[in-house]
Amino acid sequence: MKPMMLRLALPMMLGLAAPAMAADLLVKNVNGYTLDSHGQLQRFDALLVDHGKVEATGQISALQPKAGTARVIDGGGRTLLPGLIDAHGHVMELGYYSTQVDLTGTRSLDEALARIKTYAEAHPDAPWIIGGGWNQEIWKLGRFPTAKELDAVVAKRPVWLSRVDGHAAWANSAAIRLAGITAKTADPKGGRIERDAEGNPAGVFVDGATDLVSAKVPEPTPAQRTAALDAALAEMAKVGLTGVGDPGIDTATYRLYRRYADQHKLTARIYAMIHNTGADFDTISQDGPLVGYGDDFLSVRAVKLYADGALGSRGAALLSPYSDDTHNRGLLFQPQPQLTAMIEKAFGKGYQVCIHAIGDAANREVLDSYAAAYKVHPEAKAFRNRVEHAQIVAVGDIPRFKTLDLIASMQPTHATSDMNMAEARIGHDRMAGAYAWRTFLDQGTVIAGGSDFPVESPNPFFGLYSAVTRQDHQGQPPGGWYPQQAMTITEALRAFTLDAAYAEDAEKTLGTLEPGKWADFILIDRDIIAGPPADIWKTRVLQTWVGGNQVYAAE
Repeated sequence: MKPMMLRLALPMMLGLAAPAMAADLLVKNVNGYTLDSHGQLQRFDALLVDHGKVEATGQISALQPKAGTARVIDGGGRTLLPGLIDAHGHVMELGYYSTQVDLTGTRSLDEALARIKTYAEAHPDAPWIIGGGWNQEIWKLGRFPTAKELDAVVAKRPVWLSRVDGHAAWANSAAIRLAGITAKTADPKGGRIERDAEGNPAGVFVDGATDLVSAKVPEPTPAQRTAALDAALAEMAKVGLTGVGDPGIDTATYRLYRRYADQHKLTARIYAMIHNTGADFDTISQDGPLVGYGDDFLSVRAVKLYADGALGSRGAALLSPYSDDTHNRGLLFQPQPQLTAMIEKAFGKGYQVCIHAIGDAANREVLDSYAAAYKVHPEAKAFRNRVEHAQIVAVGDIPRFKTLDLIASMQPTHATSDMNMAEARIGHDRMAGAYAWRTFLDQGTVIAGGSDFPVESPNPFFGLYSAVTRQDHQGQPPGGWYPQQAMTITEALRAFTLDAAYAEDAEKTLGTLEPGKWADFILIDRDIIAGPPADIWKTRVLQTWVGGNQVYAAE
């Protein structure tokens, strides 16, 4: 992919006036859709762009006279949409997956082990074998994999492989020895070491326990970081993402993003959240929130906190025990007073707070913590604070999202990926507050749509499809999984455009193709609004444009 070229950058840097013209881009002959500022769907067949921003949408007969000497793009009757925004996607992790062991989609333990062995043989000089994407539920093991099973394919070098949700990881014996973990090693706060019958570490580490091993993994080199970001940006452009909320960056990633913004190398707008309120936050926040840096390509005005783990690894914190593990309620990462103090620290510096909460106990703790923090910082209620995932919420707690003015940052594909095990984990009764998009929408809570990539595919059309159908790509189950919680296609599009922008406090510049907003748009191969919902996930992106510049074209 060619790097994006900002045509006005040179005159601006030299202090020269940009040439006066009616517009610089006219896109005609399109089946155009956008939302207006009220979320209502609007149609058009032409788009006029000037200096990277939308001049107008409408009929070609009205726009052509205003186009002047503008470059003309014929859309060939294809559907044009605002650029899609993923409110919750891990950019660097997506890039790293392109160079590490990728176990995504493996259907059995044997298939995963074969893939690991092949990778290790192809990378004989790699000191560690790193990767992830495994899911023991798909393998139908009925248990976690073990270190001994990894040892059978890689015994001499340490292996460290994260679960698909990022809240557990699988190590071989070499990695466990290197970390100095034995039967005497206690479970850390907010974490769990899976053990064999004798109490020895069995190979899987959940949530806070993953730090015991990951602390020994070498940090990525600058070259590896750069390659990962390049790979992630290319993939995002390919699937039509013009923006992403990146939850949990460190100082090194912050500096990399700023360098790319300075060099005009970002091909998607990044809304980054600082990982926790520790040393990285202290360093990055010294000058306060960064908003709209580099023509709105980079903002760092939020903090990502964590309340619990994930459902698939039984680390999500529940009010009552797991239905399929009656001695386990999951893991709260810290008591409520500590979480409240972290929120207050972020608020005190003017940062929005976004908190990971999967289980109903974690969501209640988050709601209680926000309520307590607002008493100290009442002004922070206007920061558009968020709950990331809001996956399983006690029904009686859902109205508190509205009372506390919280955004529900939710990932539709989590529902269709989890439907093979979610009800077994929590039982039928608790499903009333699980993946409850319709309940949130009906009370007026904003849902910011995302994927949590690379936990899920970065393809936003998978998310739009899941939101509307609540089915897998084979159309199962018939009629959808708990279909009463489904979204309409307009609501789903809004979640991935206007409301994702709202969650970044950027709806005045992003999210729709209204005059004055950035011309971030995509051309796709089908009409997802009027076409059959069953085909939404099959959508192919033909072109991606950011700020009036093309950053991707399908071959």
